[in-house]
Amino acid sequence: MAKTQGQSTKAAPVLLSGGNPQIAKGDGDAPVQAYMAAMPGWKRGLSERLDALIEHNVPDVRKAVRWNSPFYGVEGQGWFVSFHVFTHYLKVTFFSGTSLRPIPPGGTAKSKDVRWIDIREDDQFDEARMVEWIKQAAALPGWIP
Repeated sequence: MAKTQGQSTKAAPVLLSGGNPQIAKGDGDAPVQAYMAAMPGWKRGLSERLDALIEHNVPDVRKAVRWNSPFYGVEGQGWFVSFHVFTHYLKVTFFSGTSLRPIPPGGTAKSKDVRWIDIREDDQFDEARMVEWIKQAAALPGWIP
């Protein structure tokens, strides 16, 4: 099929292991939106909800895609949260998670200050708790790679 003017030949993002979209590293809202648009099934809706909660509660949020994951940060403070697609869940990671109250449930001795929550399709999504964590995390020094 011939390409007409204005038509894109850009292929849809490749889905990696677990359905994680392979999106090129990039800064701003556009790569994050491309990542979410490529997410499979129910995870797309959940990611859009998370993105909206973050934008609403952190007005000057900085967005980027790094390591095939959306990252959210505050200028001069670093990244405070990210999420990543796995086969059966969406993992929401808080980089200063041990400073949040209550502390998110995921973590190991090797993860140091990082904590996360895995959200599965049939889980009850606690939006109020997520908003609390987002606000707390955005106010803390974040991760600077």
